[in-house]
Amino acid sequence: MSITVIAIAVALTTLLIVSSVGGIVMYESRYSPRAKLRRRIKAVVNPGNLDLSDTAKTARSQRWAVQAKLKELEAAGKKPKRFELRQKILQAGFTIPVTRFYIINVAVGVGAGLIYAVSMLGPWYFAPFIAIPAGFFLPSMVLNFIAKRRQKKFTSQFADAIDVITRGLQSGLPTAECMRVIARESPEPTGLEFRLLTESQRLGLTLDEALNRSIERMPTPELRFFAIVLNINAQTGGNLAETLGNLSKVLRGRKEMADTIRIKSSEAKSTAMIIGSLPFCIGMMLYVMSPQYILLLFTTDMGNYFLYGAATLMGVGSLVMKMMCNLKM
Repeated sequence: MSITVIAIAVALTTLLIVSSVGGIVMYESRYSPRAKLRRRIKAVVNPGNLDLSDTAKTARSQRWAVQAKLKELEAAGKKPKRFELRQKILQAGFTIPVTRFYIINVAVGVGAGLIYAVSMLGPWYFAPFIAIPAGFFLPSMVLNFIAKRRQKKFTSQFADAIDVITRGLQSGLPTAECMRVIARESPEPTGLEFRLLTESQRLGLTLDEALNRSIERMPTPELRFFAIVLNINAQTGGNLAETLGNLSKVLRGRKEMADTIRIKSSEAKSTAMIIGSLPFCIGMMLYVMSPQYILLLFTTDMGNYFLYGAATLMGVGSLVMKMMCNLKM
């Protein structure tokens, strides 16, 4: 009797698992939001499964070309760590070799350890725990900050540069001459990037190769859009001035959206800054009012442990608040 009950239970369990998996597969293939989106795209691209006209075929080929270019750019961005560091140095606008950056890391770590040991902020055997994170993270953080600031400045100037190209094309100038005008007249870093782009073409690189190098130095979505537009236009033809004009409108709309997001999140950022500064302000007040209480954190081992724990929690909390306030489009 027990064997029969076990067999029935196993059969029911198997049937339940198979039916659950089948239901999930059916839902994903027919009723999930992704399946509805696929059917909607298919209906918009080819309503009623009709024969595509020449215009529709051209549009479809352009979409495929854009998708292929995006995959190519994504694959080109996956490089070893050493090349990523080299790209980050170029993105920050520096030309130092990677080995020199490693030397800077070691120098910063040794300097931080020496400052900690000389200032007697705690036991000397904690110096490596200060030197290693400082040498490993601090130069990279500074490099990332400079690179992001440079990219923001380039993005704020890029729409105006596209407008210059659009007007030049409408007046009859070739694309290369319009780029040379931007290289001469635009401020840095836009002028530098277009100058390197035109010089690369002058040295024999194709437009695609020159744009890929520009994207490595300035990996912004706006420059990727610009590279895709130029490459697709070179392959399929069309009115480049009108296409770049539409791209300029899209970029200005993105900038307006980014400004709106920054304004909306400014209150949260101010609150985070106030909360983050409270422990330091309270510590200064306690030091002024009762120094003997606050100095225990610096003169005793237990106080040092509390300080290290508080610094760790403070860093984690600040990182979490920064991630919460950093809204991306």
